[in-house]
Amino acid sequence: MDRLEELMKEFTEAPGVSGAEQKVFALMERELAPICDIEKDRLGSFIGRLRGSTGEPKVMLAGHMDEIGLMVSHFTGKFIRFNTLGGWWSPRLIGLPVRIFTSKKEIVGVVASKSPFAMEKDERDKPLSPKDLFIDVGLSGKQKPETLGIRPGDSVVPDFPFTILNGGKTYMAKAWDNRAGCLVVVEALKKLKRFKLSSTVYGVGTVQEEVGLRGAVTSGHAIGPDVCIAVDVNIARDLPGSPEGSTEKLGAGVSICVYDASLIPNTRLRDHVASVAEKKKIPFHFSAIPFGGTDGGRIHLNESGVPTLVLGVPTRYIHSSAGILSRKDFDNTVKLLVEVVRTLGPAIVENLT
Repeated sequence: MDRLEELMKEFTEAPGVSGAEQKVFALMERELAPICDIEKDRLGSFIGRLRGSTGEPKVMLAGHMDEIGLMVSHFTGKFIRFNTLGGWWSPRLIGLPVRIFTSKKEIVGVVASKSPFAMEKDERDKPLSPKDLFIDVGLSGKQKPETLGIRPGDSVVPDFPFTILNGGKTYMAKAWDNRAGCLVVVEALKKLKRFKLSSTVYGVGTVQEEVGLRGAVTSGHAIGPDVCIAVDVNIARDLPGSPEGSTEKLGAGVSICVYDASLIPNTRLRDHVASVAEKKKIPFHFSAIPFGGTDGGRIHLNESGVPTLVLGVPTRYIHSSAGILSRKDFDNTVKLLVEVVRTLGPAIVENLT
């Protein structure tokens, strides 16, 4: 593995469901403390400040640290019931290996359901919901989850390793949504350190995006940015059964999101970013998502408003335990973010509104 692949492995394998992002915070702090002033908001979001010569404008680059996961809710005998954290499609949960993080240790288990061999046909044909599922940690006899130290509120994370596919061109891992965005921000700040900037750039890892864009609100309030670029994954559609003509696919370059349910981006910022990509010959495409949202959906509403845009790394199978993305798309997202931030001086930012 090269240096970036080692980082990808660390960031994706780190546990960090909504409300329990501390280990991801520590990784971002380790990588950026040598070049940034490190702060946090009172909800736990990471804020790395790269000071510019004049400090203005304030440019916010945001990726959320949390991944979708589960939380222990209660017990049914030897089995553990849970609440979902983030948007799970139930068929992706059944048979999922997981790690439960108690106050003292990790416990391995699997998400399971009543055996289909014990179901009537009409029951087998109906989709199961999370309330029909449970976690089995292999208890028998008089053992109970409580005897292992498992308590309601403990976080539960998919147990899936970072894997290099296709000769190193693509990577499969849990939590690309949104450790990919966190790593893009980290790598961009390292590169931006080499340039003389007037602006102060804030690299942010927000908390609790998957349960309501919460850290975006608090970190946006803490910074008061003049402009924001949120970095997230986007939904690759190069799959059997996807709509014809879709541009969102692995290898298609950076996704510039023109619409989602939480944000209509600033059009001047959108056009400026596209112009920079064209000038620097960085591959990109436009995408639109009729549902869902990103941190940009809250940050653009901060105070009297913040010109905001979302850049995405196309990723297959988001909101599952095994997403796949392309190294080329990741590298191009870092490159475009760096080139755009270098242009965001006072005159350009003032002209965005």
